Amino acid sequence: MAAWGPYNFDNDDATDFAGDFMANGSEVLLLEALVAAAEEEEHIEAEIALPALAAAEIVAAWRGHPGTDFLPGLLPVVQRLASSDDEELVELAQQAVEAILKDSEPRDMWTENKQLDTWEAAQKDLLARLDAEPNP
Repeated sequence: MAAWGPYNFDNDDATDFAGDFMANGSEVLLLEALVAAAEEEEHIEAEIALPALAAAEIVAAWRGHPGTDFLPGLLPVVQRLASSDDEELVELAQQAVEAILKDSEPRDMWTENKQLDTWEAAQKDLLARLDAEPNP
């Protein structure tokens, strides 16, 4: 049975992505997930949206603003992340989250389950944490 919930680490796709990131801690992995969602011009499927939201959560945590559902074992790996362009990474994360908020399978699912407000609040919180000044 698949895990599924309105917060960004409440699903199997996100925890799988987090596991991959824990294994290699690569900026490239983050960029691939974020670009896939940020540059999608149509409806964003869950298999693209959910890893991108996890990647955006990792970027927010890397800037010193982890979410309340952030995976504790992931934080040490995040703190070792080296980025070639901090601003680009944050900008891509913001673009990905905004695109997913606008038109995506997770948005549709939470609308159908009448939990859109909870899911949207989690994404708006993520955007606010991405926009906040870095907290070393």
